[in-house]
Amino acid sequence: MIREYCESDLAELLDAWHQASLVAHPFLDDAFLASERRNIPELYLPNAETWVYEQAGRVVGFIAMIGNEVGAIFVLPQLHGQGVGQALMNCARERRDGLEVQVFKKNQIGRRFYSLYGFKEVSESVHEASGHEIILMKLQK
Repeated sequence: MIREYCESDLAELLDAWHQASLVAHPFLDDAFLASERRNIPELYLPNAETWVYEQAGRVVGFIAMIGNEVGAIFVLPQLHGQGVGQALMNCARERRDGLEVQVFKKNQIGRRFYSLYGFKEVSESVHEASGHEIILMKLQK
């Protein structure tokens, strides 16, 4: 079931983010991940429209939107390929005219997911906070 995020979801949301980040972003160092873990509840969630995917009473994934940008989409790794990410993306797509996302160039899991969903690569740049290359991808409605 997909529903709006509430503060009581934070621990499970952070767990899903952390587990998925370790799989999709092994190139990010511990200091950066620790900083992002603090930023999620303090900076990102208050400024995003966030939905969670709940399964058996537990948050197993989430998507956070800032305008038309997918600021985050993370699913517990053991559920990758089971339609959770697609359902979350469908939820966002129903609410927006077009979507865009920035994905790390080295994130093969994310890039494959976005490409299969229909996103197209638009441009590349450097993510200042991490120093890694990112790709801007867009999906038209």
